[in-house]
Amino acid sequence: MMTDVDLNMMPVSKARRRVWHARREKAQDIAAARDLRLTVHVSMDALEADWRALEASSATSLHQGFDWCAAWAATHSSQLLLVRGSIGPKTLFILPLELVRGRLFRTARFIGSPHSNLNTGLFATDIDPLTCEQLASSLIAELSAKLSRVADIVTLDKMPFDWHGTPHPLTSLPAVRNQNSSFQLPLLANFEATLAQLNAKRRRKKFRVSQRRLDALGGYEYVIAKTPQERRQILDLFFEQKAIRFKALGLPNVFQDRETQAFFHALAAVEPTAEGQPLELNAIRLRGEQNGRIVAIAALSRKGDHVICQFGSIDENLGAEASPGELLFYHIISRYNAEGMTLFDFGIGDQAYKRSWCTVETVQRDIVLPLTLRGRLAAAAHHTAVWLKVGIKKNKKVYAFVQRLRQGRQTPGTAETDGD
Repeated sequence: MMTDVDLNMMPVSKARRRVWHARREKAQDIAAARDLRLTVHVSMDALEADWRALEASSATSLHQGFDWCAAWAATHSSQLLLVRGSIGPKTLFILPLELVRGRLFRTARFIGSPHSNLNTGLFATDIDPLTCEQLASSLIAELSAKLSRVADIVTLDKMPFDWHGTPHPLTSLPAVRNQNSSFQLPLLANFEATLAQLNAKRRRKKFRVSQRRLDALGGYEYVIAKTPQERRQILDLFFEQKAIRFKALGLPNVFQDRETQAFFHALAAVEPTAEGQPLELNAIRLRGEQNGRIVAIAALSRKGDHVICQFGSIDENLGAEASPGELLFYHIISRYNAEGMTLFDFGIGDQAYKRSWCTVETVQRDIVLPLTLRGRLAAAAHHTAVWLKVGIKKNKKVYAFVQRLRQGRQTPGTAETDGD
């Protein structure tokens, strides 16, 4: 068992004084950046206070939140490698990583990355650009010194280099564009203004058509799971609906392993606060003869005024022609708009329904840092895999064939975590 280890014009005289002060401040900044100290921890508890302080920033992804990572750690056996960067007593950043041992390479990656939509790490909001540059230039050497005995490569994937108008502190590091973007819809002053960004007339027409078709089945209600029991029931139903959908499409089921299901149940058990909620279950439930039957589910996470759709499903056998999933999103977005949220995020992955709702596409990048000779091979393999995935996705026939192969390799109780 590892233990925590250190790992306008002005007078010439005035202009000269400004240059001198600027040089001195720059030298001080460089000196401060060189005082950066990295330590590696395997317990989240020791970092909780600093962690929660850093995650309060709107520039920090909810996927690096303490509760999110704690739920993953509690349901998975992977070794945690929590990299803390500090200058004196001040924590500058935390990279919450876990160690994954593959057949050939040992990879340190963001905790729970296979099921995250956006990663940022946790960084102090007052890091100046110069310190960021110094930090990025020294990070590879520092990580190599601290982690090379246990990991071959560090992958910081699905990172937007400009998020909430703030450049990421690690933008100067070499990176490859991820094969997937994420898609967002800004929520404006009211729902009417939000819909005006889209084809509002067409969107309202689809909503009315869906309502009429569900009314023909006895009507429906839009529900939000409030109790722990309701959350468990709806989440288990999602796993059932999604398994049917994946099988019908010939795709591997990335939700089928017990650890993944336990992780999402742990998130759903966390009660909402004013700051957000790790996992909220929303659904369309029928009335009439099919009273109580749920035909659409969407799981959402909220941090501040940012909402991410984590996943969704529909009942393939009843009401599918009514597009209950689209109807559910209409209700959800309208509600969050009224509650003052400013961004609805459909997450990573290019799908037609996301483009129909979204006006913003966010490019994400992967930073790959080799720590060993074997890690350099892993980095080359990562770049090649991204290049191949981009090419495969452009060819629908090849993509369908590859997905069938992946489903054939998957056995009960396991899951292919890379759903790209």
